[in-house]
Amino acid sequence: MDDVAAVRREFGEGPLGRAAAFVYSLLVVELLFLLTTFPGLIGLMFLGRDASNAIVAAACALPIGPALSAALYALHRRGRDLTELRPAAAFWRGYRINVRPALAVFTPWLAWMAVIAVNLANFDAAAVPGWWAGLLVVVAVAATLWVANALVITSLFTFRAIDVARLGAYFLGRTPGVTLGTAGLVIAATGITLISSEAVLALFGSVLALALTRTAGPMINEIQREFTA
Repeated sequence: MDDVAAVRREFGEGPLGRAAAFVYSLLVVELLFLLTTFPGLIGLMFLGRDASNAIVAAACALPIGPALSAALYALHRRGRDLTELRPAAAFWRGYRINVRPALAVFTPWLAWMAVIAVNLANFDAAAVPGWWAGLLVVVAVAATLWVANALVITSLFTFRAIDVARLGAYFLGRTPGVTLGTAGLVIAATGITLISSEAVLALFGSVLALALTRTAGPMINEIQREFTA
């Protein structure tokens, strides 16, 4: 029996086993991400890229928040070898425990993005100074970086919604490397969406979630040291 267990450990802990475990986890999480966001993605695909559709687009994008949170949870806790793989169970557990906290931070951000999109689209009719448009863009970027931090925090830790919001804002300045890395991911995601579509971006959902957990590593470690027992 001990020999069998040793063989299983050796098989699962080798380079090939770890690579297979990594790819398998990404594929499973990606499939579940697509499954949980499918209704909204279909709606986004049929919506035209017009500011008049901003409110409807925001509603269609709502499922992305909990799905991304579940992906972050599952990939952060993924097994390192082939004998310890339960990505589907981890995803569903993350989805179940984080659906409400994720929506608590994701919904206000979506609403704010919709408002900004409508304002920028009707900027000429608003008869406001030109610098106002620049300010709205800065606010949109800052809010996007904040929601990325907040989703990571609420996915991996148990804090009150108000504390998640505060920590998300606090770590924008506390960990500038994380903020810059997240900004790079946001730019990449925006570029993929503009060049292709939201559906193509969704196909990279698990990869983006993994990149976000890796980028946010210093923030995660600092929260573990300073804000958890």
